[in-house]
Amino acid sequence: MAVMEGEAGEKEEKLDMEGKPDGGDEKKEVAAVVDSSRSETWVSRLQTQHPVAPIQVVLHGAATPPAAVAAAYQPTPTPTPTPQVGLASLNSREYTNRVSLLLFVLHLLVAAAAVCFFWFKGIQGLLDSDSGKARNGRQVLKFWLPPIEGASVLSIGLAFAWQKAVRSWPSVMVPFILWACFLATMAAGILLLCFSLPATDGLGVAFMTFSIGAGLYACWVTRRIAFTGKVFAQALRPVTKFQDVNGPAYLMLGVGFLWISAWCFAVIGALNFYYPTLTILALVLSLSWTAEVMRNVANLTVSRVIALYYLRGMQSSTQFSFQRATTINLGSACLGSLFVPTIEALRIMARGLNLLEGEDEFLFSCAHCCLRVMESIFRCGNSWAFVHIAAYGRGFVEASQSTWGLFEKQRMEAVVDSDITSAVCFLTGVTSGALSLIFSASWTFSSHKHYTATVSLLSFFVGYLMTRIGMALPHGCVACYYVCYAENPGSRLFDSTIPDRLNQIGSGREGFVPTPRFPRPNFRT
Repeated sequence: MAVMEGEAGEKEEKLDMEGKPDGGDEKKEVAAVVDSSRSETWVSRLQTQHPVAPIQVVLHGAATPPAAVAAAYQPTPTPTPTPQVGLASLNSREYTNRVSLLLFVLHLLVAAAAVCFFWFKGIQGLLDSDSGKARNGRQVLKFWLPPIEGASVLSIGLAFAWQKAVRSWPSVMVPFILWACFLATMAAGILLLCFSLPATDGLGVAFMTFSIGAGLYACWVTRRIAFTGKVFAQALRPVTKFQDVNGPAYLMLGVGFLWISAWCFAVIGALNFYYPTLTILALVLSLSWTAEVMRNVANLTVSRVIALYYLRGMQSSTQFSFQRATTINLGSACLGSLFVPTIEALRIMARGLNLLEGEDEFLFSCAHCCLRVMESIFRCGNSWAFVHIAAYGRGFVEASQSTWGLFEKQRMEAVVDSDITSAVCFLTGVTSGALSLIFSASWTFSSHKHYTATVSLLSFFVGYLMTRIGMALPHGCVACYYVCYAENPGSRLFDSTIPDRLNQIGSGREGFVPTPRFPRPNFRT
């Protein structure tokens, strides 16, 4: 037996031992193939795609054991490509929640037409110098509109200030906001009572009642303040990597100011229309939905930028994210803007019933029913859904189910129940609204006190809406922090903040009563 090996570039050679003059009884057959001129890349590709058994030299007539052949022939396994889960859906082009998108667009067209019509009616009334409606319209334009416009400008400045302060000093701002809300609403209530007008007295009592509730809430959540400040600090860290991520919130504030200015002048025209009370109420509801959609557009933009950074390590374009939020994902923003405030109110109600039920059978039944309803609602609609809407282009209900399923998988329900970041953002809006009320009410009472109640209420409403739009950035960052941790808890971008919190709650050191998500097993019949 002989095997000839050549250097690189030699031709293929075969040795045949049969037919030689000195051949014996045994005949040998040898085959050797050497092709060293081929590149290593080509050989590696052949081995990967078509594994070939190694060449064996066998004597003629000898039996080859099958086991030996099987042992000798061990093909190289083809490497399985790593699946890219969810990458295909990151740039989904399908519009989400088209029905709600269509309803919002129709509502916006009707609202724009109504504003233009009431502008015409208002101007028409102002030009009619001989009528009493014209004199009343001039008074409204002179004494009613300027304080509200001033409150709008003040609320924009407050929105910028709150956001900047939360980003710079998160640990300090959480307790400051809680107690600032208590003081601001109490001051607003006292001021309205000092005016000694029937309408302002009722508003003053309402604000003082809310102030007492805000103070009790601040005392109740004292143990959660440190964790909330730490979550804000951790969640806002990626913002420094995206210098323009705050642009959509500023843009929405500008658009909101222009729309509110046009809306306020339309109210003047609505005063001279049929059923002014119902007309103005419809305008208020329209403004509420529109402002909430603006806030969620900014929320979706921030959520996509931050979520893709956490989940994929991507430097996403803020402009592209904003474009998706205003087109493809706008239907989900519209649907969420309708239901999330109601869901949050149900959540507060369920928590209150859970704390008050005690041994009373009636309260226990109410709490049991409310918790069942809340469990179903939270699975189909929650504020955490905006993260998956922005990242994967899912519908509102599907995104709510996927985010809540992640929380259940990681057993994070207790952390989510004890989270007060949403409440902090809400109380920030209430504080700005109260400060805007103090500003505009003082101005109006000194100039035309009969408009004090309506100006006060509308100024509070405008200040609250504008500040909530401005606080979309920290709110969206915190939501991404929770949801993205639940989706990939092993990421190096997360520290031990949430695991430590889970251990603290599990050990019983937190000292709060969590809101259960299911009926209790010891249900009394």
